[in-house]
Amino acid sequence: MKPLKEFTIPFVGLKIGKHNFEYQIKQAFFEYFEYEDFNSVNVKVDVVFEKKTTLLELNFKISGFVNINCDLTNEPYDQAIESEFDLVVKFGDEYSDENIDILIVPHGTYEINIQQYIYELIVLSVPIKRIHPGVEDGTLDSEILKKLDELSPKLKETKEKEEEIDPRWNTLKKLLTDK
Repeated sequence: MKPLKEFTIPFVGLKIGKHNFEYQIKQAFFEYFEYEDFNSVNVKVDVVFEKKTTLLELNFKISGFVNINCDLTNEPYDQAIESEFDLVVKFGDEYSDENIDILIVPHGTYEINIQQYIYELIVLSVPIKRIHPGVEDGTLDSEILKKLDELSPKLKETKEKEEEIDPRWNTLKKLLTDK
């Protein structure tokens, strides 16, 4: 996969110190990665890039919205996301990204591409269980919710099962109260 140019930071010409980069991520970014779980995306990424004499430090902060489908009703909704990630870039003999937050690049490298880190940070910021806010507060009116409610087991049936306890257990229950 060819890296996107706007996410490549040529650090060789930068002075030692902190530098700020801002990116506005839209749906086209995820189409590039062929990721189709999001309906639309509007995420702001702030990267604080600190160049030091022997290493580079990057701090990613994301905030915004991704439009996804609810796992229960399949209704689209805007999920707010916010996250932060720190990355340390060191120089070594060969490329290594075995550690999550440490990247080792070969000596002589003059630029770094951060698109993969932004992609992973946004995807991992979305909750695993995606529930429409209208389902949680009861304001969403959906045919699927009505059908789920209709097919859910009733409380009376569960109470009847609790009452049908084997009488042999009653003696054991007395042991708990005889203390």
